[in-house]
Amino acid sequence: MSEARSGAGTGAPTVLRMILGKRLQDLRLGAGVSLDEAAKALRVKPLTIRRLEKAEVSLKILYVELLLQTYGVGRQEIDEFIELAEQANRPGWWHRYRDVLPGWFTAYVSLESGAKTLRTYEPHYVTGVLQTHAYARAVLRAGFPNDSDEELERRVGLRLRRQSLLTKPSAPTLWVVMEEAVLHRVVGGPEVMREQIDELLAAAELDHVSLDIVPFSAGAHTGAFAPFTYFRFEEPELPDIVYTELLSGAVYLDQRSDVAAHLEAHNRMSLLTSTTESKALLNRMRKEYT
Repeated sequence: MSEARSGAGTGAPTVLRMILGKRLQDLRLGAGVSLDEAAKALRVKPLTIRRLEKAEVSLKILYVELLLQTYGVGRQEIDEFIELAEQANRPGWWHRYRDVLPGWFTAYVSLESGAKTLRTYEPHYVTGVLQTHAYARAVLRAGFPNDSDEELERRVGLRLRRQSLLTKPSAPTLWVVMEEAVLHRVVGGPEVMREQIDELLAAAELDHVSLDIVPFSAGAHTGAFAPFTYFRFEEPELPDIVYTELLSGAVYLDQRSDVAAHLEAHNRMSLLTSTTESKALLNRMRKEYT
């Protein structure tokens, strides 16, 4: 996934698949087995082993078992690993929305579902997991003008289904930085905007949600480029990952320097305002839409 443009070829790597891929790599290295030697055991090319370890393909059970035997893993551990691999190969809940889910966004939904911490920057629209039904419908209608009403409602349903991560028992920490311009961009009309601002004010009261709105008065700043989301996971095997979106695709970054640059930008932007100032701005804008 490192500095990779996401495509629709192999499906999204679930967080569990990423963990198991990393464990396969650790076991191979611990056994002193090279990529070439592992590939010979399976009679495949070394690229296949690398793709298994990077979670770029599904975990073929036969391959997994042969690799673990090659690495000298005991039978009980092999059986436990295979059970986890079977779980990792099962489609996520978002698979039912595959007809309206772009291939490059599938990985995002998987990472979002498994992250412990999400930090996002949004210069244009309210971030998806905080959107109301009416706001989401207006945004998606603009983004997919040729959709039928049925397709549009499927997209809205997917977006609203993602929001359940904020109410689950092990809800992640969400830290959102938005530009004031988001509040001035009238999406769906004044009533929709007023309802959306109410939703943001309610979300800002949650213990695990932080909402910072960078005011126009902040002027030019370090993060004023494209929207991005930073993911951190509880599992130590997984690196921090940054997602940034393009017009027709997305890029997922896990190189330490890239991730650090985005994290620093998020930190700097959050210092341009405060929780109190952000709530005051939301209340002022709500009055304007009233």
